[in-house]
Amino acid sequence: MKQDIEIAQEAGIRPIQEIAEILGIPDDELEMYGKYKAKIPLHFINEEQIKKAKLILVTAITPTPSGEGKTTTSIGLTQALNYIGRKATVVLREPSLGPVFGIKGGAAGGGYSQVIPMEDINLHFTGDISAVEKAHNLLAALIDNNIQLRNQDGNLGIDPRTIEWKRVMDMNERSLRDIVIGLGGTTEGVPRQSGFEITAASEVMATLCMASGRDDLKSRLGNIFIGYTYADKPVFARDLKAQGAMAALLKDAIKPNLVQTLEGNPAIIHGGPFANIAQGTNSIIATKTGLSLSDYVVTEAGFASELGAEKFFDIKSRVGNLKTNAVVIVATVRALKYHGGAKLSSLQREDLNALNKGFGNLGKHIENMRYFGFNPVVSINRFTSDTPVELDMLIDYCESQNIRIAVNESWEKGGEGAVDLAHRVLEAIDDHGSSYKPLYELEWPFERKIETICKKMYGADHVEYTVKAKTQLDKIEKLGFGNLAVCIAKTQKSLSDDQNRRGRPEGFTIKIREVELDSGAGFIVPIAGTIMRMPGLPNIPSAEKIDIDTEGRISGLF
Repeated sequence: MKQDIEIAQEAGIRPIQEIAEILGIPDDELEMYGKYKAKIPLHFINEEQIKKAKLILVTAITPTPSGEGKTTTSIGLTQALNYIGRKATVVLREPSLGPVFGIKGGAAGGGYSQVIPMEDINLHFTGDISAVEKAHNLLAALIDNNIQLRNQDGNLGIDPRTIEWKRVMDMNERSLRDIVIGLGGTTEGVPRQSGFEITAASEVMATLCMASGRDDLKSRLGNIFIGYTYADKPVFARDLKAQGAMAALLKDAIKPNLVQTLEGNPAIIHGGPFANIAQGTNSIIATKTGLSLSDYVVTEAGFASELGAEKFFDIKSRVGNLKTNAVVIVATVRALKYHGGAKLSSLQREDLNALNKGFGNLGKHIENMRYFGFNPVVSINRFTSDTPVELDMLIDYCESQNIRIAVNESWEKGGEGAVDLAHRVLEAIDDHGSSYKPLYELEWPFERKIETICKKMYGADHVEYTVKAKTQLDKIEKLGFGNLAVCIAKTQKSLSDDQNRRGRPEGFTIKIREVELDSGAGFIVPIAGTIMRMPGLPNIPSAEKIDIDTEGRISGLF
């Protein structure tokens, strides 16, 4: 069977001007990045058109380590909607180089449901993530420069012990998680412990994706919390006069990127926060741009429903005033068998007992979407190893839960393979009223908001806080940020905060060990269990399989 990159390279890619024409964007309005990529100016956002368009969210069950195909499904569904005569655009996040060179490989869909040019999208694209990295690290440099001033004019008296603003890079690099900076003598800086996080974990990335425009972005960047002075006064990026230069570095990165699917449908890709440590969605600007230019927009939220979808509804939709019209849950037979206790090495084999036990995980994600007022559509991302008996069992289960279900074969057949899914989604849109409601109110105390998420979305019985977490929550309240949203960071590998608990865990406690303030993005980040904000590479990194030939053709990127 052909690899994804071979399929992409054989595709008849169209000049980006032709894709823009589908959306009604004149050639002279495009900001070109070569022949097949362009940026869309912000003035194409049209709030009146947004009210008329339909927004479809794609989420998933708890994935296996290699993911279950949300992006492939999102692209396939978009191609299918266009195939049956609807005007649809897919709006996605930008891939991070960390996972690309790590365990998952590329993140541009797969098979005949890809966005192209996939090599560009997966590698440097239009430089947005690099710009986020530079803006973040500029603030880090300004912080350390101010500390170095000591008793000179302009020194804010920042207590280095209170600074949690690290540096970032877009790569998996575990050796940089914890470092000491400022060594080399008094002229080289003030020695202190610091470290690196991956760029997708940067608050600048989260802030960019929450901004409504340039002025809002600059204001949000100024609101980024840095630490305290020796006099215990809070310090923000605006105190260092950092927001102007940071926003200048993001001048082009704030504009969404236009590319295409393999079938020549419009695709907008912008922003890339992870859902296990941030909000896990593309930018509000990108989603609104898609809704302004299309009748239907298909978008996704990272990982499973208790992470990406919850944050999509409780954070992004609330800030962006977005109305979702249908929800799709991606499920695979192999992931359900994994959650039923099967080993990763045995997922290719028929195992009806494990599959049946794994239905609990799917049931919880269905329940989660019903908390928000949606009866979701389940999309079975079909694999060649799925047997007819296994598929029938899964279909019977969904029907017993009064859930629409469709087998999605868009990896193999492109849009034609997702036509049934498209029809089920259109039915769901017709049936859905205005029953959406957030899980919590912003006015609630932080602990009530956190416990609501943990108990309803994860199925926890209790929530415990360390003394450190309690103290941090109290400090955040005293700073006047009590009305912020909650963006819990936890493992994506389980509904619980223990990555080894598969299926639908019960009787567990979520342990909040610390809380970060992301005042620029507009939320707090309670950290549950052990979560890494700088991943490491696996034993056999995907980077080892990637190569380029003398003609510039890339291989191994899938």
